[in-house]
Amino acid sequence: MSQNEVGKRAWPRILSEYRKPHRGRSLFELAVTLVPFVSLWALAAIAIHNGFWWGVFLTIPAAGFLLRLFMIQHDCGHGSFFAHRTVDDWTGRALGVLTLTPYDCWRRAHAAHHASAGNLDERGVGDITTLTVAEYRSLSSARRLAYRLYRNPIVMFGIGPIWLFLFKQRLPFGMMRSGMEPWVSTMATNLAIVVLAAGLIWLVGLGPFILVHLPIVALAGSAGVWLFYVQHQFEETHWSQGPEWQFQDAALHGSSYYDLPWALQWLTGNIGIHHVHHLSSRVPYYRLPEVLRDYPELSAIGRITIVESLRCVKLVLWDEFSRRLISFREARQATPPR
Repeated sequence: MSQNEVGKRAWPRILSEYRKPHRGRSLFELAVTLVPFVSLWALAAIAIHNGFWWGVFLTIPAAGFLLRLFMIQHDCGHGSFFAHRTVDDWTGRALGVLTLTPYDCWRRAHAAHHASAGNLDERGVGDITTLTVAEYRSLSSARRLAYRLYRNPIVMFGIGPIWLFLFKQRLPFGMMRSGMEPWVSTMATNLAIVVLAAGLIWLVGLGPFILVHLPIVALAGSAGVWLFYVQHQFEETHWSQGPEWQFQDAALHGSSYYDLPWALQWLTGNIGIHHVHHLSSRVPYYRLPEVLRDYPELSAIGRITIVESLRCVKLVLWDEFSRRLISFREARQATPPR
């Protein structure tokens, strides 16, 4: 069955067949992610506490499993991991203590992202700030510099994730006047983080805790931001505005299929199959490969490889005339429309 035969509007209905999770599988996925993370964290801390500095290297695989825990938290936010709202929410809140992410705040922002991805009129909530060429040209020199710094890879994938996970998410920025829920979510998460951190420091000492947990958070955060970046910031992505914006077009063509090797695909919870996820966010992540298996035509849409994804870093502005993302250099070379 070809894409033309199916029709873009039919995809959500077709994908509804994959929305039912297998709860035993969900429990298994949680266990094979959480147990290795805790084990690696503990082994690294014990090694460093006893003067074996090779324990620092264990933070690398531990960061991978923390990233995967975030992907489980992500599915909980969509109500797709157990398909039981209460169980999903409390699982997500508990994991949010490990990922340093206030679950209810994040879930609200992420829902806004799904509802408006690819809509030029609805940018700025739960996504990476992206200006059009015209908007960038209209900025003052100082604001252009600020945008260029924001888009610099060192800031985007290095300083940015540390700022986001360690500091920004300690307050409900953007939701401070949105009722009590964002404040309760943020403060309760902060309190749980402090209690857990205090207990771990008591067990292994302040030095080992910092040497283990900070690298894990930094590495997992950088990897997470990178994945979120390439899911929407690729050359042939789709943006539109006003009545031209359509959910199916934005989901199918505004989200990439990040074709990763099997091990990385497993570690990232199949989040690279992002166009399918945006078409139907209630499909559990472990069932996304089933969709590609049954509808292989989806594998050709928005596909980018690891090598191709590295070139996405320079794509920073949306050109409304060529309808693609371009670099600062391309924007300078382009003749402004009259």
